[in-house]
Amino acid sequence: MSAPATHSDRVRVDGKFFRLGEQKFYAKGVTYGPFAPGEDKSFFPARDQVGRDFAQIRELNANTVRVYTVPPRWLLDLAQTHGLKLLVDVPWWKNGCFLDSADTKAAARKAVHDAVAACAHHPAIFAFSVVNEIPPDLVRWSGAEKVAAFIDDLVTVAKSVDPECLCTFANFPPTEFLQPRTLDFFTFNVYLHHAKPFDNYLARLQMIADTKPLLLGEFGVDSVRESEASKCEMFRWQIETAFNCGVAGAVVFAFTDDWWKDGHQVLDWHFGVVTRERQPKDSFAVVRDAFKIAPHFTLPRWPKVSVVVASYNGGKTLPACLTSLERLNYPNYEVILVDDGSTDDTAQIAARYRMEVDDRRPEAGDRSKEIGDRAAPSQLPTIPRPRMRIIRQINFGLSVARNTGIHASEGEIVAFTDSDCRADEDWLHYLVGDLLRGGFTGIGGHNFLPPEDGWIPTAVMASPGGPAHVMLTDRLAEHIPGC
Repeated sequence: MSAPATHSDRVRVDGKFFRLGEQKFYAKGVTYGPFAPGEDKSFFPARDQVGRDFAQIRELNANTVRVYTVPPRWLLDLAQTHGLKLLVDVPWWKNGCFLDSADTKAAARKAVHDAVAACAHHPAIFAFSVVNEIPPDLVRWSGAEKVAAFIDDLVTVAKSVDPECLCTFANFPPTEFLQPRTLDFFTFNVYLHHAKPFDNYLARLQMIADTKPLLLGEFGVDSVRESEASKCEMFRWQIETAFNCGVAGAVVFAFTDDWWKDGHQVLDWHFGVVTRERQPKDSFAVVRDAFKIAPHFTLPRWPKVSVVVASYNGGKTLPACLTSLERLNYPNYEVILVDDGSTDDTAQIAARYRMEVDDRRPEAGDRSKEIGDRAAPSQLPTIPRPRMRIIRQINFGLSVARNTGIHASEGEIVAFTDSDCRADEDWLHYLVGDLLRGGFTGIGGHNFLPPEDGWIPTAVMASPGGPAHVMLTDRLAEHIPGC
């Protein structure tokens, strides 16, 4: 039996993504079951078969398995042995007017309580989905606010058993308006077989998810109705599009054609990447290859980016900022620190980071090449340490400091951050990718409060009046806030 999960075993939310220990955790998964009930009355195959299945799932370069019934402890142990995390859906009766009866609500709460208690603290647990796809007619009948409040109630029940567990609810397009408040991350099941609508809808879901991670909980293709060749082609662009859109994970429906639903074996749908006999289909190799690359699909090119950090007496937070900027997953960038007349230890910190002292005072017309000429090669083999420079000037304020950074920049793209910020390691990868694909002039994103900050910054962050984006579409903003 596995030991209880420690903090380093837990997948946790970190901004728009997940983290496991110090590393980002991108959920790359498949659904598993339900299967016909076995001798132990669980909806899973025999233990030996599950072990073989999990080994085959690992061949897919997957790290996550979504199950639709509560797994026995031995299955959790097998998942841990194979390096897999489980997203556990909690089954309860949700196909009737469950809010109209105290008994059905109590039964749902008990189902969530018992499911979390059965799995609590196991290191193989990724998260719990407290309900999957509530029928839209029932949501309209009961009212979206009441249904959302009940989902929040179920999350509270789960957290009462295991306060550190992650909780979600698997939504789908007909009830996208259903948005509980206490979810740790948003999950949507999306079945769209055309590239542009799929891409557009993921952009919409990112707006709905707002500052929380977005997990693509199900997407899949029937090998019979669409053909295996079409399925392969769809999986290629679906997985790449999903991760390019910044999802925190994607789960393919399904691992196998072996599927038991509503009391009988389903024989006329073939969504698996392996057959009922576990023979890999052509789509198995497609998913395997895509998951191996994800989330860092190759960009058309890597234009040089100049990261400009304007700082005035920011020594307290500057080391964390510079450390994060040294570790970006992007092969062609520089860092320019503009010291706007600081009187603290900013200069000494810059020296510790081996920053070059730039004594130039460049003017607006001083750039040696036009921006459009700076196309970087499409293949850059390594990610070297970036060139880091410091420019010192008397205190003129933020706008002048940023302009100084712009004039000194050598990149095709200028990206701003502040000395009290820590950049996500994939910041430039996503920023450049969207700039290249979307033809935008500028791009902004969310700021997140560091977890170690006290209650005063938290209160300020939550107060009205801060910078906020005003969206004209799911991608186009009226302005970029804070700039």
